Amino acid sequence: MREPRLYTTSADYAYQELRHKIVTKQLKPGQRLPEVNIAVQMGVSRTPVREALRRLSSEGLVNIIPNSGARLASPTIKEMEDTFIVREKLECLSIAMAAERIGDRHLRRLEELVLDEVRAVEDRNLEAYLEAYEWFHRTIADAGANKVLAEFVGNILARTNAYVVFYDPFYEQDENPTLEEHKSILESLSHRDGEASIALMRAHLRRSMSCLKNPDSDD
Repeated sequence: MREPRLYTTSADYAYQELRHKIVTKQLKPGQRLPEVNIAVQMGVSRTPVREALRRLSSEGLVNIIPNSGARLASPTIKEMEDTFIVREKLECLSIAMAAERIGDRHLRRLEELVLDEVRAVEDRNLEAYLEAYEWFHRTIADAGANKVLAEFVGNILARTNAYVVFYDPFYEQDENPTLEEHKSILESLSHRDGEASIALMRAHLRRSMSCLKNPDSDD
């Protein structure tokens, strides 16, 4: 059962409700998102809906087209490949720096996040899984102590998480290989092994990309 949320503003309410519908696949890639209809369904004005759509757009989940309105994003396989190429470069640099500087605080946080991921997979809760997944990678970037790099990593994580929402077979898997990959990455970081950490991160990201369903296929 979905836990009740506390909303601070109407825009926050609209954002959380739309994002929940996207993550739980109640809305489909490319689907139109008319402001008026959404506002009526949620019992709010168009302004908070517009703000919510802009926020979702910044995360790569929604495309806003001038004079046409908003649609759920529908990335091509080429867009996803291009994004993962950039992400691999950023995160391999990120984890190399983390391996040199990581302390016990960051290691404990990574352990907690792996446990959060395990629980989310057991509960088939994609929202909770994505949050734990994103913060696992953000924590590694933070451990590297380069704020500029950490910001770039955060931005590209939001974009690739959108791809997971649309095309990852999360609900179809009995086991999630990411869990073991993250455990191995954590182990290598605990030994401050930069070379192994980079290799594990690279393999993790390439496997993640290969598991995304091709949106251009007929499957």
